[in-house]
Amino acid sequence: MCGIAGLLTRTPQVTDIVKSTEGMIATLAHRGPDDTGIWKDTTVGISLAHRRLSILDLSPEGHQPMHSADGRYIIVFNGEIYNHRQLRKELENSTYVNNSSNINWRGHSDTEVMLAAIMQWGLIEAIQRFTGMFAFALWDRKKKKLYLVRDRIGEKPLYYGWSNETFLFGSELKALRAYPGWRDEIDREALALYMQFNYVPAPNTIYKGIRKLEPGCIAKITGNGSSHDVEIQKYWSMHDVVSQPHQKINDKTAIERTESLLRASVKRQMVADVPLGAFLSGGVDSSLIVALMQNQSSRPVRTFTIGFNESSFNEAEHALAVANHLGTEHTEFYVSPKDAMDVIPLLPALYDEPFADSSQIPTYLVSRMTQEHVSVSLSGDGGDEFFGGYNRYSWGQNIWDRIKLFPLPLRRAFASVLRIPSPQAWDRLFSIFKYMLPTRYRYSSAGDKLHKLAKLLGTISPNDIFIELVSLWEGEGVVIGSDVITTAATDRSQWPDNLGFTEFMMYMDAKTYLPDDIMVKVDRAAMGVSLESRAPFLDHEVIEFAWSLPLNMKIRHGQGKWLLRQILYKYVPQNLIERPKMGFGVPIDSWLRGPLRSWAEELLDEPYIRSSGYLNATAIRKKWDEHLSGKRNWQHELWGVLMFQAWLKVQS
Repeated sequence: MCGIAGLLTRTPQVTDIVKSTEGMIATLAHRGPDDTGIWKDTTVGISLAHRRLSILDLSPEGHQPMHSADGRYIIVFNGEIYNHRQLRKELENSTYVNNSSNINWRGHSDTEVMLAAIMQWGLIEAIQRFTGMFAFALWDRKKKKLYLVRDRIGEKPLYYGWSNETFLFGSELKALRAYPGWRDEIDREALALYMQFNYVPAPNTIYKGIRKLEPGCIAKITGNGSSHDVEIQKYWSMHDVVSQPHQKINDKTAIERTESLLRASVKRQMVADVPLGAFLSGGVDSSLIVALMQNQSSRPVRTFTIGFNESSFNEAEHALAVANHLGTEHTEFYVSPKDAMDVIPLLPALYDEPFADSSQIPTYLVSRMTQEHVSVSLSGDGGDEFFGGYNRYSWGQNIWDRIKLFPLPLRRAFASVLRIPSPQAWDRLFSIFKYMLPTRYRYSSAGDKLHKLAKLLGTISPNDIFIELVSLWEGEGVVIGSDVITTAATDRSQWPDNLGFTEFMMYMDAKTYLPDDIMVKVDRAAMGVSLESRAPFLDHEVIEFAWSLPLNMKIRHGQGKWLLRQILYKYVPQNLIERPKMGFGVPIDSWLRGPLRSWAEELLDEPYIRSSGYLNATAIRKKWDEHLSGKRNWQHELWGVLMFQAWLKVQS
């Protein structure tokens, strides 16, 4: 796991390539504290830089930038190719491009295998053989072309854009900002998208003219051309995957095949030349990953979790029970409000652009604690999106099937009634009667869910339900001077037409929320403390098989992740797992009324908001006042505003 950066300039005679690149890569030292390297060709105007976090081949033979054996290609690479050993054997057993089956390997890094694969099969075919997470830049000295490549799911980040006559790229925006000619003009349309989703969806970034390379894509830039165009080519598409018909398969075969694929993915991702462990929350996804790790390990797996004293947010006791049953070497850390709040000042620099998933705080804390013991940690990310884990997948269709039977005016009147008690009042009511309710209805944060239901009652189609579920500030004019632009989540022309409502939600989360929120959150939090995070559920073979299965193998009898549960019960007793789903977060709603209030008041001061000229201060203050009074819980909307204001303050 590493950090990469570089540039390709049309004006090599006036651009100090080395100094500029040194400044860019220096900002990514946290992503690669073990080594640094720069390669340049001043005659062409190209420079590639690398910061290394040594995970495989700790020797100098893993140093980057790395040249191919024939000298044609130079690469800087961030990520891991988990099947590099298999590819290495395949290359050794094939007739090589120079008609020799003998490859003089310099070391045993996956980067060297990547270069050999590109030499042998060409860029596109080689990438399609890679199993892993990756973002890399490849310079072709023969064709004088620069290629940027990002993995299928978007686990690893890659940003790019032009600064006058110089093309810039890097693992994080801070690398581009370090370029001497950088101009940081905020894109108001991107800001409006951020306020709607609490993250900036790809390919947009918060800056005008700067883009995120989308997952499954290759960007090509010609070194001697005069155009600023960047040619984008897809080599893998989630849309294509979900457009395939479901296969006919019985439960037993589906369970066996899924377990086999996950076991293989976990085994590949356990390969490292440094200490390795896993995040463990005690939920289905992380427990299954740890169970498969422990089943394939000759020693106790290191597991890590954090806990909270607030019972509605604490999963540490469940994680401990799972760890004890599996026999892992378990470490836990209970977080105080001060521990969590001390992280907040770090967030603007850590995430580079406004980002407001409040679980970024515990994610950073568990990463920091884990890095004290290991250098690599496996996680359960992706299980929800591909196996139907989020609660809305279970009740979204049910809600629509019921509410559509009633006239719209009646639904809206009922919504008004649901909004009368605050979420906190509903929570108190549920706490009194929760033991009278079936287990599946003993929700945490029940008040928030009822207020969400009120929001949905006014919708006129299932697709509108999805938009309402993922949107926060839409339609309220909160960003001054912005136009409405569409994204993959809102552009109906990009939606697959073969999916039912529940699978549509799963697809949209996998297409947007997973790469632009979850993966951003995990990558920045983990790499911010020089920890590599791996996600076995995101193996593309696992994903493609999961999408080939009918929906009832993922959601059955109103319960998500049915298939994963059947596998997990082979390793962990059902009673240790079955409980209401709990979000991985912190009590932002109560903290904003308590210990965070003075910090928030400063950032939400009306004259201060107006002075920047970006946000509608009146609309924001209205929500802030309602939140403080306890009338409404606007934690998600307000957290988005606060993270933007905090980020903007750091930029000024």
